[in-house]
Amino acid sequence: MALVLGVALVILWWGLSDPADAGGPGPAPTASAGAEDPSTTAAPPATLLEDETWFADLVLEAGTVVTPDSTLRDVRAVGQDVVVGPDRSVAARLVVDATVPFEVVADELGDDSVVRAAGGGQATVVRTVDALGREVRVTATGTVDVQAGRLVLEPRSIDIGGPDFLSDATAAVVRRFVTIEHDIDGLPAGLVLEGVTVQTDGFRANLRGEDVRLAP
Repeated sequence: MALVLGVALVILWWGLSDPADAGGPGPAPTASAGAEDPSTTAAPPATLLEDETWFADLVLEAGTVVTPDSTLRDVRAVGQDVVVGPDRSVAARLVVDATVPFEVVADELGDDSVVRAAGGGQATVVRTVDALGREVRVTATGTVDVQAGRLVLEPRSIDIGGPDFLSDATAAVVRRFVTIEHDIDGLPAGLVLEGVTVQTDGFRANLRGEDVRLAP
């Protein structure tokens, strides 16, 4: 993600700037009615160096972002007060919305696990676990929340089939195997997960941070 942001910044800079010998500036863009131009309400920092570039705001959208540790889809990053230079690339404020595909979480669980959306904003986990010396196919459904900066699904109902008394006894044993605790990887350090919802294609996460380094 950091690399993608860095490349986007460079491309945007070259697209917005003109060669030194180019003609005079064209007409200034006008803001749409009722919209506030961020460039009129923000100013570059006094500490901006000669080899650095400042952006009042910056938007990056990507259909898919892949890193060695994760895959994210439908990513939208909005940075404000961004400084880019050879020694630093920092956003004073950064908001990222991204979807964690169900298969990413299922692969983390292993055991041919399946994660899918359920009704009422819940999610379902289907997984084979070893319980009381037997392999049991478990279906657990629960709500998704944010705990200590992690995406967490806590089962509200667990079904392993069989008689109710057996299901209740075994459910207590297998609960930890169908509880999801997922760290969202592949994004710049300094972002904190603040909200998550269940969509048909994955978990939609909202992350925010201040003074976020966009590159190492």
